[in-house]
Amino acid sequence: MLSEAIPLAGSGTAHLRGEDVLLGVQDLVVEYPGRAGTVQAVSKVSFDVLPGETLGIVGESGCGKSTTGRAVLRLERLTAGRITFAGEPLEQAGERRMRTLRRDMQMIFQDPLGSLNPRRPVKDIVVEGLALAGAPADERAAVSADVLAQVGLSGDRFPGMLPRQLSGGQAQRVAIARALALHPRLLICDEPVSALDVSVQAQILNLIEDLKAQHDLTVVFIAHDLGVVRAVSDNVLVMYLGKVCEFADAEQLYDTPAHPYTRALLDSVPLTDPDRGFAGPALEGDVPSPLSPPRGCRFRTRCPLARERCAAEEPQIREVRPGRYAACHFPLPEAP
Repeated sequence: MLSEAIPLAGSGTAHLRGEDVLLGVQDLVVEYPGRAGTVQAVSKVSFDVLPGETLGIVGESGCGKSTTGRAVLRLERLTAGRITFAGEPLEQAGERRMRTLRRDMQMIFQDPLGSLNPRRPVKDIVVEGLALAGAPADERAAVSADVLAQVGLSGDRFPGMLPRQLSGGQAQRVAIARALALHPRLLICDEPVSALDVSVQAQILNLIEDLKAQHDLTVVFIAHDLGVVRAVSDNVLVMYLGKVCEFADAEQLYDTPAHPYTRALLDSVPLTDPDRGFAGPALEGDVPSPLSPPRGCRFRTRCPLARERCAAEEPQIREVRPGRYAACHFPLPEAP
């Protein structure tokens, strides 16, 4: 059941649950200074996630969704903003404290093979975190066998294999097992199926859903595939060029989007009928450079509904329908 949502300062949304919030992000900013200027990767993004929920974060490549996920774990340097996990502010935590906290916050990376140590066998890879925490060898061996069995890699074959001997789906299962070995409360999935075949994608998605229920996990699921995000998410956050465009319950957002960008993303998805092509016109033009984003609304240069106000004034996230939040001066009307 969804909680009542209220706007936060900046461009995000929050659930009105107080201490029940497991992950809270407020006015998150991540920038990368360079010779050509400063890349504004994430610009005042706010959201929170309640225990047991799955928040989907979706948007085109380069919108800042993966950077947001990595910043939550402090794998990216925060320029500004506040992140809390179970009420504890992460931006103030030292590296030693973060190492402890990361046992409760694990990440599945986009490139499964690239995230695995190529020189270590699978049985050791999945308990790397336990080894760093000083767990004894017998405990690590028992946990390794258990988590590999949970992800469907049981038996004598897989534990001694090296990452190069694994298929993409098998490597992703190893990455999931490594995350589960520490019994985390929060799992951040960064494009966990984008590099996999469609048939394998379904297996991995089903696995994540099953493990979420078994381990009572809270999940942040990052992807550009709208269909995948809809299948696994309770709520969805839509990002464009480092900003939040829309936040809503997944079913509501997909059925009646409020932001023109969300509508354009959905219209760009091919329909199942090959004779019909797409639901609507595809997005025109390229995403502007994060080195110099447009003034006002960042989507206005590609928006078919843009007006003078969109260039003069940046829209703030606000409730445009009951329980629906969008950063748009002229949100789409609700379908009859």
